[in-house]
Amino acid sequence: MLGAIDLGLIYGLMALGVYLTFRILDFPDLTVDGSFTTGAALTATHLAAGGNPVVATLLGFCGGLAAGAITGLLSTKGRIYPLLAGILTQIALYSINLRIMGKANVPLLRSKTLMTPLRSNGMLATWASIAIFAAMIVVFILVLDWFLSTDMGFGLRATGDNESMARANGINTDAMKIVGLSLSNGLVGLAGSLIAQYQGFADIGMGIGLIVAGLASVIIGTAILNSSLVVVATIAVVLGSLLYRVIIQVALMVGLDPNDMKLVSAVIVVLALLLPRWGVVSRMRARRRARGLPAEPDIIGPLEDRDQASGLVGPGA
Repeated sequence: MLGAIDLGLIYGLMALGVYLTFRILDFPDLTVDGSFTTGAALTATHLAAGGNPVVATLLGFCGGLAAGAITGLLSTKGRIYPLLAGILTQIALYSINLRIMGKANVPLLRSKTLMTPLRSNGMLATWASIAIFAAMIVVFILVLDWFLSTDMGFGLRATGDNESMARANGINTDAMKIVGLSLSNGLVGLAGSLIAQYQGFADIGMGIGLIVAGLASVIIGTAILNSSLVVVATIAVVLGSLLYRVIIQVALMVGLDPNDMKLVSAVIVVLALLLPRWGVVSRMRARRRARGLPAEPDIIGPLEDRDQASGLVGPGA
């Protein structure tokens, strides 16, 4: 179970990237399945050649940035429908990732990685590794919250909220989309890099269906902590990633076949989508929204004032 928490925290980076595109930018990006593997492939190839672990991790992040930028350019400059732009990039990345790795699987068991000190000291899947990964994800949450409060961050949020209004106010929405998609897939590529080092290998199929896990994390987290505040939403997304991995681990512990995990993931997403609409949860969310609304001003006025204003009753009557 502690290993599931480790993975949940690392995959939280991927969930933050999905949140950035689907919720902040309102862009249905399917590049995630490919950019995750790109980050893992670049890192594994560099490490297998005896490279520096920090440089290898940065390469994974940069690979994700490049993948997101390609999707952004296809959508904004090529005027390709966003969903199709992501699919095209994802398909192309499958062949590119195979070219990068040279084969379908690159083992890292004999290579020095960022996880080597933890693995050699028996600290992986312990409370020590959980504390380290939790500190890492807190730093990324703080940096992302800060970025979204800058001028560029407000431009991203405005583009996602109302693109026409943002453009009318002088915001270069095409540039905002490219920046947002690049940053999102950069986080996804970084998550792929860390997962490859954690598991000790990179595989060509490790990113297949990952968008479902990312959406599940975002939906579960925002269903539990529903708030318009970005800082609360980013924390909720990471919490959703943790819960998703714990649910998967529990499903394996009760005896489900590992081959059924894609089905379990789909069921989790369906339940997360339906949960907010069910009676108790729906009433709780309605009460929360009602408490957050300001009191409505009295624009009608007393009955006598309305009668006088309409001429039905004279002054002093």
